Amino acid sequence: MTADTPHPVRVVQLGGLMPFVREWLTERYAAPELADLGGPDRAAGVEVAVVGGGAPAGAAEMDALPDLGAIVNFGVGYDNVDVQEASRRGIVVSNTPDVLTDAVADLAAFLVVDVLRGISAADRFVRSGAWARGEKPPLTRDVRGAVVGVLGLGRIGTAAAQRLEAFGAEVHYHSRSPKDVVWTYHGSPVELAAASDVLVVLTPGGAGTEGLVDAAVLDALGPDGHLVNVARGSVVDEDALVAALEEGRIAGAGLDVFADEPHVPEALLGRDDVVLLPHVGSATVQTREAMGRLVLDNVDAFLERGELVTPVG
Repeated sequence: MTADTPHPVRVVQLGGLMPFVREWLTERYAAPELADLGGPDRAAGVEVAVVGGGAPAGAAEMDALPDLGAIVNFGVGYDNVDVQEASRRGIVVSNTPDVLTDAVADLAAFLVVDVLRGISAADRFVRSGAWARGEKPPLTRDVRGAVVGVLGLGRIGTAAAQRLEAFGAEVHYHSRSPKDVVWTYHGSPVELAAASDVLVVLTPGGAGTEGLVDAAVLDALGPDGHLVNVARGSVVDEDALVAALEEGRIAGAGLDVFADEPHVPEALLGRDDVVLLPHVGSATVQTREAMGRLVLDNVDAFLERGELVTPVG
């Protein structure tokens, strides 16, 4: 290879990766954006696509990279990746589990506390001048003694349940099968919702859980129940949720994820019984750095040994 010959590209970036991850990928692999790759001749030899920001990695992206061997996803959720199509083509996929468990579990627990104690609403109450005018905020609910139903008792669900138990909540759960835990198991999301004061959604996204929390689940939760979603917006039927809130069929919600991010239903924006967050479950400096390092570990492992550190499936 002469000095004028461009270095072969083995890694490309796809989607909304954080600046420091982009910098690392550029420094270590001279990894361009897929859109900036420069034509089919430059796509030859690309072995790894690093995907962030929920960017799609489906058949079209795989077609553009004929030598692709691995998709490395920045995030624990990978419903943006067509894993079935990747598997059919012999492409392996990784995500970033474990390193974000604590951050997301913390946020899930804090949202439960917020929706029951009305913390965000109380902040708005003070800022609006209502307190200074002599108005009284409404009474709220104790976390201690509340039944919190965890829908999806994986790593994050278990960590969130442990935190909520420390607050004095009674934990119930539903997963695809019962776990070896002391908490009460329910055989369906409807049964879990019916038993819960707060239903916390912590299932994976994807086709298998799309619309899992539907009108029937929300009706089972009831007019005194709250919904917390820190999983994926697709897991909750958003239209059914808006209707349930507007009709008083549930008491409120705490939402970190939405069906069409960053767009939030207009009907939710003015509601004091809903806490709205911009998908920040893992958005701490320490967690995002750990996720980025795990991405690099996966890329290194694949390029050096043809294997991944944290393969999915």
